[in-house]
Amino acid sequence: MAVPARTCGSSWPGPVRTARPWPGHGPRPFPDLRGPASGPARLLLLLLPPLLLLPLLTAPGASAYSFPQQHTMQHWARRLEQEIDGVMRIFGGAQQLREIYKDNRNLFEVQENEPQNLVEKVAGDIESLLDRKVQALKRLADAAENFQKAHRWQDNIKEEDIMYYDAKADAELDDPEGEDMERGSKTSTLRLDFMEDPNFKNKVNYSYTAVQIPTDIYKGSTVILNELNWTEALENVFIENRRQDPTLLWQVFGSATGVTRYYPATPWRAPKKIDLYDVRRRPWYIQGASSPKDMVIIVDVSGSVSGLTLKLMKTSVCEMLDTLSDDDYVNVASFNEKAQPVSCFTHLVQANVRNKKVFKEAVQGMVAKGTTGYKAGFEYAFDQLQNSNITRANCNKMIMMFTDGGEDRVQDVFEKYNWPNRTVRVFTFSVGQHNYDVTPLQWMACTNKGYYFEIPSIGAIRINTQEYLDVLGRPMVLAGKEAKQVQWTNVYEDALGLGLVVTGTLPVFNLTQDGPGEKKNQLILGVMGIDVALNDIKRLTPNYTLGANGYVFAIDLNGYVLLHPNLKPQTTNFREPVTLDFLDAELEDENKEEIRRSMIDGNKGHKQIRTLVKSLDERYIDEVIRNYTWVPIRSTNYSLGLVLPPYSTFYLQANLSDQILQVKYFEFLLPSSFESEGHVFIAPREYCKDLNASDNNTEFLKNFIELMEKVTPDSKQCNNFLLHNLILDTGITQQLVERVWRDQDLNTYSLLAVFAATDGGITRVFPNKAAEDWTENPEPFNASFYRRSLDNHGYVFKPPHQDSLLRPLELENDTVGVLVSTAVELSLGRRTLRPAVVGVKLDLEAWAEKFKVLASNRTHQDQPQKCGPSSHCEMDCEVNNEDLLCVLIDDGGFLVLSNQNHQWDQVGRFFSEVDANLMLALYNNSFYTRKESYDYQAACAPQPPGNLGAAPRGVFVPTIADFLNLAWWTSAAAWSLFQQLLYGLIYHSWFQADPAEAEGSPETRESSCVMKQTQYYFGSVNASYNAIIDCGNCSRLFHAQRLTNTNLLFVVAEKPLCSQCEAGRLLQKETHCPADGPEQCELVQRPRYRRGPHICFDYNATEDTSDCGRGASFPPSLGVLVSLQLLLLLGLPPRPQPQVHSFAASRRL
Repeated sequence: MAVPARTCGSSWPGPVRTARPWPGHGPRPFPDLRGPASGPARLLLLLLPPLLLLPLLTAPGASAYSFPQQHTMQHWARRLEQEIDGVMRIFGGAQQLREIYKDNRNLFEVQENEPQNLVEKVAGDIESLLDRKVQALKRLADAAENFQKAHRWQDNIKEEDIMYYDAKADAELDDPEGEDMERGSKTSTLRLDFMEDPNFKNKVNYSYTAVQIPTDIYKGSTVILNELNWTEALENVFIENRRQDPTLLWQVFGSATGVTRYYPATPWRAPKKIDLYDVRRRPWYIQGASSPKDMVIIVDVSGSVSGLTLKLMKTSVCEMLDTLSDDDYVNVASFNEKAQPVSCFTHLVQANVRNKKVFKEAVQGMVAKGTTGYKAGFEYAFDQLQNSNITRANCNKMIMMFTDGGEDRVQDVFEKYNWPNRTVRVFTFSVGQHNYDVTPLQWMACTNKGYYFEIPSIGAIRINTQEYLDVLGRPMVLAGKEAKQVQWTNVYEDALGLGLVVTGTLPVFNLTQDGPGEKKNQLILGVMGIDVALNDIKRLTPNYTLGANGYVFAIDLNGYVLLHPNLKPQTTNFREPVTLDFLDAELEDENKEEIRRSMIDGNKGHKQIRTLVKSLDERYIDEVIRNYTWVPIRSTNYSLGLVLPPYSTFYLQANLSDQILQVKYFEFLLPSSFESEGHVFIAPREYCKDLNASDNNTEFLKNFIELMEKVTPDSKQCNNFLLHNLILDTGITQQLVERVWRDQDLNTYSLLAVFAATDGGITRVFPNKAAEDWTENPEPFNASFYRRSLDNHGYVFKPPHQDSLLRPLELENDTVGVLVSTAVELSLGRRTLRPAVVGVKLDLEAWAEKFKVLASNRTHQDQPQKCGPSSHCEMDCEVNNEDLLCVLIDDGGFLVLSNQNHQWDQVGRFFSEVDANLMLALYNNSFYTRKESYDYQAACAPQPPGNLGAAPRGVFVPTIADFLNLAWWTSAAAWSLFQQLLYGLIYHSWFQADPAEAEGSPETRESSCVMKQTQYYFGSVNASYNAIIDCGNCSRLFHAQRLTNTNLLFVVAEKPLCSQCEAGRLLQKETHCPADGPEQCELVQRPRYRRGPHICFDYNATEDTSDCGRGASFPPSLGVLVSLQLLLLLGLPPRPQPQVHSFAASRRL
């Protein structure tokens, strides 16, 4: 055809077609459809191109072949539609299976899912389950308070006086590199026998409790030994609780001293490196030990803060952030003469995982310069706390100041902002080795109901950044019974291997008094917790009666999901909760925002919405109708929702009372019947308690058959609903083989297989040999083709999945196929349901040849029409495949069929990887719409370290002034010692990982990250449409048309003549977001709706604030430190001595 003069077009992200002069015809007559045109004008634009292109298609001077006209291509499209429909009617068997169900109407009943009744029943069952745990919690908390009150403190207690099972003892004894310093304590450690318990996924001993003590706490200290002494009595209460409720899982007491006593006993799951577990930093402990917090952290970055001290401060701030939960709000600022936020956050933000990560990264960029200005720092902090125009906790307001010291007390600031009510607590931290007077820092804390801490070295960071929780717990203790309220946590990973759990927490108070008539003690003893596995809650929800696309979900007051089919974290970190927002678990829209708000507010509701859903394989988007019903779960902070498609309002329940028929249908599950009846895959469901699970379906079927030879489908140990439906569907699908498939010659229509899958869990593939290449999930509810077929009318094509990074398909022995499936809709009276999906598997290579013929100017019998030198012909997809590109693309933008032989091995790839120019044109002309979302549960490979040396990252280089400073030498000596002994252990991320250790560590293999997902789906254009990809001499004509009753787009286009105008490529594959998803700085400006706990304990008039920290300030011994440094240089590091921090003295029991 005649080609107009060409110029290069625009590049991505602009449209492919650009306005330009049209030779001989004036300006180009059809503007870009992605422009402002809309409504009637847009419709006109859609209709104009076919007419306006007619002069071009038959332009004078054209070659013998011209681009096919629109009516020709519409004719091809109809032939394709008829061929697909004919094959599916003959071989698919949807109509025949519908009749088979009706013929067997006496073998099943139609039951109705009543959403309101269902969701209320499940909510009630969950409430009862959690209430039993609450009663056990209360018994434990009351007993703990009484045991501690009756306990007599012993100053002279010795390790050999206490017998207990040290959960880490076995790991330490087996560690050839373990320190000898703890060996003396092994004499008081019990040696226990354990037995495997499937409920705990662990070996346990039900006769004893186990004790875990953090690595950085000395087991032989008087405080710890007294703690072990009185908590031993809890063992009998744990055992009695389990006797009353055998379903109880871990029962745990987390002490404020750091001791964890849990039941039943099991060895600690120690990591390969040092064990960093400290119960006081667990999400459940933090939530139970204090009310929500509004915290502002201010960091002194004046020039007096040396490099070593600044590094200590950065680490301290990061550790402080780890003590905050999603109920808390925080901001971090640095100050010298002026104060400024360290990050992009200009106000308090929720202390969720992503916001805390922003803070931690920003803190590392702090630089010391200028002079100290406490006034600027505190004024900034008070202004932050007084800002009432933002979402915040409105409880426990506090300022945490990290500094190396100063003389200014800024009393005028406190008088202005905080006195006389003192509603803001001030905690001060003296960081580093120095000789400054710390009295002003002590005074600030003591006069503002806070506490003063010293962090002279890295070993003091973890303890002193969490002790403030004891101060916050004072009002709770003084409130007494009013504060004894059970709280339920977010979802998190159990440290002992139970999987995802939630924990009920209850604070335990110190009820002792210092003497007759004295004020009662105001210290919190710790937090009692009882775990509930998510799987136990899931078992209370209906599974298979809701259909493949129905489900139950639950959220908490933050909008985070407790239950949801999309809650599937790829990596788990026991130090962080699993926080997936409901709007991130699904594709967000206004209706779901409204539903989420109503659930958080504790309301009931029902709403039918039209929404977008992502396919199970995350390649497709479907627009569907869903019914949402929700109710609150009483006595908890959770709300329960139910989602049902309209076609899942009803479901089948088999009624196989005829045992002879049971046996007959069961025989079709035997492998001996597969050759004649087709291969049967059964869904790996929990049909019976004694059924052994297996990931291999052949083995699972074998286990199932062996069990069924011992029990009947009506056995009490089996799920009768699942078994009866499975056996019924086995018989019904066998009748489909008998009536339809067995007498058909699949090769006639180039089919590799035919198949049927059912709600009952049967997938039958015919013929039997086709099962060798069957890669779909044997659980229909987890098969993408099954779920999409239910949500879409007509025939759903599913090409084989291809990753762009993998090699192309191998077309050998005709084994590569394309699935085509459709749902079987059954109408019984006024009740409609979709109990099955049927389909065929097309032979890819044969159907590609068939596709050429159907999109050509001949019939099956004719020979290809060739155009003579003097005649004028239209090109077609068979004869002119060197000039004309013809493809079928599915609704996700993936290539299904092509007339180009070299593209057959690219079937299943995103079409932009095949022809980027054409795919962009289809997108720009609204044939496709793009949907972007974020996967917050992804797992990514670790980033390669930027430092290949063996030295610590970010090593401080002293200046000349530092060398001349005697104080620097003393602090540097101590720092080097602690750096060598502790950095490599506690903060090993600052060092290069040991490859041998990293190899077996999940944390080093992969980590959680955010992935950006992009899916495409059909846009608003349904009509046949001609257009041009305008690029000067490289311009291309194309025609696109949706095929009726399918998810296919038929595209005919000129092959590109040159590559001068290659447009930007549309991306579909998942990409890593280095910034952790959407810009956090923007997201915090429009925070999602949430509600914090409804109670707050941050004030009590009787609180005694006199205990506010009196850190020991003494000059370091230069001789000792120099000796330590020399020992270090000689490679003789001394044995570290146990540390007793200043707060321990106040914890006498």
